[in-house]
Amino acid sequence: MTRRGDLDQFYSLLQTLDERVGGAERLGDCTGYMDWPDRGVYIFLAPGETRESTPFPRVTRIGTHAVSAGSSTSMWDRLRTHRGANGGTYEGGGNHRGSVFRKRVGEAILERDALHGEYPQWGNGSTANREQRLSELALERRVSEYLRDLRFLWIAVDDEPGPESDRAYLERNAIALLSNRGGEAIDPRKEAWLGHHSRSAAIRESGLWNVDHVDETHDPAFLSTLESYVEGTDPA
Repeated sequence: MTRRGDLDQFYSLLQTLDERVGGAERLGDCTGYMDWPDRGVYIFLAPGETRESTPFPRVTRIGTHAVSAGSSTSMWDRLRTHRGANGGTYEGGGNHRGSVFRKRVGEAILERDALHGEYPQWGNGSTANREQRLSELALERRVSEYLRDLRFLWIAVDDEPGPESDRAYLERNAIALLSNRGGEAIDPRKEAWLGHHSRSAAIRESGLWNVDHVDETHDPAFLSTLESYVEGTDPA
């Protein structure tokens, strides 16, 4: 089957998943009190963008968690880090040094709005002190505003952490399938997509907020694995 055919099958499975879980959730509306699977793969959808051939929303990012052996990070832990803080000192903001997704969105805002002079340390280092984080809070809040408006679907994949996990397998192949980098541009992004301003050519050319796996070739067999996990996923 061609890549286009595999994409049609992939999105057909997402439509089935959407029906199973009662529709995609908006990140800003989600809490840890919801019945999330401990481990899984999440699929963010682009607001206001659909596929060329169907009204189903276009995928904008694929992610998972706990792909290092021994990791105890849950799926909600990862989603909450992307969402940012609901209270406390950094209310409405977040920590882009703990979320590559937040970092990349912030970088694109910096490029689009020429804010380099205001946030010269954005993305530098793995930690920052309180003063530094407060100086970046306004931009962190803009990142939160963008991310919290995204809707996402999730797939329960409760296997052991590790690079050979089914979660890592599904994430890697879904990204490779969806990526437009170096190949035919199927379901291209709208001109207004923030990712067009990214510093990363991998993001701009793939049409995804992903960098890893965008240059790889997908294994069509992953769709069968995906289907089996879709059938076992319940609403939150």
